[in-house]
Amino acid sequence: MIQRLVTLLLCLSSTVFAQTPVQSYFEWTDLPFTKTELAERRTKLIQILQRQNKTGLVVIPARDGFSYGETFRQLDDFYYFTGLEIPNAILVLDLADESAIAYVPQRDLRFESSSRPNDFPGRPFLDDPEIARKGGLGLKDIETFAGLMDKKATANTAILVNSGRQGPLSYMSDDYIATHSPIQILMHALQTKHEGLQFENIYGSIASVRMIKSPAEIKLMRKAVDITVAGIKAAAKAIKPGIDERYLEGVLEGDYKLNGAHRLAFGSIIKSGPNSLWPWRILATHYNRRNRAMEAGDLVIFDVGCEYEQYVSDVGRTFPVSGTFSERQKEILRMETEVADQIIAFIKPGVTFNDIKQLTDRIIPADAKKYMQVGLFFGHHLGLATGDPNIPLATLQPGMVFTVEPWYYNHDEQISVFTEDVILITEEGCEVLSKSLPRTPEGLEKLMKE
Repeated sequence: MIQRLVTLLLCLSSTVFAQTPVQSYFEWTDLPFTKTELAERRTKLIQILQRQNKTGLVVIPARDGFSYGETFRQLDDFYYFTGLEIPNAILVLDLADESAIAYVPQRDLRFESSSRPNDFPGRPFLDDPEIARKGGLGLKDIETFAGLMDKKATANTAILVNSGRQGPLSYMSDDYIATHSPIQILMHALQTKHEGLQFENIYGSIASVRMIKSPAEIKLMRKAVDITVAGIKAAAKAIKPGIDERYLEGVLEGDYKLNGAHRLAFGSIIKSGPNSLWPWRILATHYNRRNRAMEAGDLVIFDVGCEYEQYVSDVGRTFPVSGTFSERQKEILRMETEVADQIIAFIKPGVTFNDIKQLTDRIIPADAKKYMQVGLFFGHHLGLATGDPNIPLATLQPGMVFTVEPWYYNHDEQISVFTEDVILITEEGCEVLSKSLPRTPEGLEKLMKE
């Protein structure tokens, strides 16, 4: 009896006090790209800035570590140039000696808890030699970053940052309520703590690097598009009168996960009938505004995308709720897809987005022009974001990926149609990555019935 009690107490004590072993960074993840490719990206940016006679330091922050429930997602630029998901870190590229140093925390605080140490295994960053070896980066303690900035401030060094858009830098506002970007927060801290630093926006230079996707990036984007296409096909089969928009979101997004998507590229836009005429931002103002029950005769628009390994997709189609388009709906959809087809046929290396805009101005029927989307061209760049950094007047080059999406919003007839495809620029012309998804009225009707 005594022996049993002793055994039981030993088991309980080992359960309470057993420490889960420390886990290294690469037990949980791996680099999405080779060390060579990541180094080439950093070198390319440095060389572009040197040719522009820039001096100083490129400073790129990582995301704050605590995610408050959602899965951690690294900031795009930090991920692009390091491949690392380390939080609370800062990448510094020195244009003078062409060095690349990641200032990182000693340990990952997300893996530690003083109240439950046996449940939190701990994870080193600075003392993990595999991070530096695999990443091809120098590592330094984030605590030494302030000393570096103090030194650079005395020399009025230029700090080169990506503000997220072309033009002058935007600083933190003094409004009572505001949302600030990680770059604005970083600049505010540097201004406050290290007076003398100068700031410059290098959005255009970073865009010129990130606009051209590598074969490894394109492979991830193909996967993201394939998952999105499969999700739309699954949801299309559930369309019928009486079904609400949120139900279709559930079918679509569930299929994403079944096929390996990690998260949404953006909140799924599925809108029907009168809702189809409203922009997404208005429909998102209230929780129930995007939950309309569909009716026979309605059109329902999908403008959706998923994310795979942080790379995104964005695909759009228009379906008839009853399963069959009316003659007028077919007429408008054919016109809109013919415009898209002519744009796609025109796209090739050497063309500019301004050329595409001039083409669309010529090919849109006169009676449809006031209902069609306007802008430099009918689409946007894709990559790590649905608004990937880009140079609007750039000449198209192989490796660029963007959408072609000529909207049609006719408030007079209460008809809206939308078709969006993902386009890859190739050496010879372009490839439609979303081509396996039907886009003609007949093809869409057939898909719904399969």
